[in-house]
Amino acid sequence: MGDATTAGRPETASPDLGKAGLRLEVDGAVATVTLDRPERRNAMTFDTWRGLAAIGRSLPADVRVVVLRGEGKCFSAGIDLGMFSGDGEGFSDGSDAAATDRFIAELQEGYTWLRRPDIVTVAAVHGHAIGGGFQLALACDIRVAADDARFCMKEPALGLVPDLTGTKPLVEIVGIGRALELCLTARTVLADEAARLGIAEIVVPRDGLDGAVRDLVASLLAVNPGAAVATKRLLWEAAENTLEEQCAAERREQIGRLREMFGN
Repeated sequence: MGDATTAGRPETASPDLGKAGLRLEVDGAVATVTLDRPERRNAMTFDTWRGLAAIGRSLPADVRVVVLRGEGKCFSAGIDLGMFSGDGEGFSDGSDAAATDRFIAELQEGYTWLRRPDIVTVAAVHGHAIGGGFQLALACDIRVAADDARFCMKEPALGLVPDLTGTKPLVEIVGIGRALELCLTARTVLADEAARLGIAEIVVPRDGLDGAVRDLVASLLAVNPGAAVATKRLLWEAAENTLEEQCAAERREQIGRLREMFGN
């Protein structure tokens, strides 16, 4: 895909993403990634996850905010179950552990780039966000949910585990006990409960979702870019740092900001 076009003239991604069920538009500092298989409720395939990884690797350097959304009636119904029935690429039986490990790591790359400090990622969730779709929302920094949103970690009910980077943010957000309950019952969490649990930072009526995301993006872009990057880096480090380590990290980041501001 090429560089972003001038502001106000969104760029549409390379046709290769069409096979992955994805659409990308870049408008200045904002990239919008759309899960675009509405006829399959945006069910995700191996190509989808590889396509997400490719977007992350080639995102224009001036993009500051990435919005993830779903076309049609829902965000994503999760893994395309056709891949279990031979309609897709197929699953390894796990006998070659090293090869399977590499394969899953390749798919996880479609999620891990969303945590990069140089961008802020926003999931705009409506309808179902199931399994891999739920994990995609969890990979984003901020989740804006419509009041019809339904979150479900379905993998254990299918005999699998959530392996698309979702377990860590889920535990960090809701705690180990609630994460166990949600995953091991595979129950559905409605929007109001998602807000109470912290899974969704913002909940709005369905017809207000696009407007709420636009307002959030505008607020994010109003912040100094360098300060935004440094602050996101600090906040992501905080959970793993001791207080002493975090104080040192704050000093380090502030020194960097002061040098940039005053040209030292």
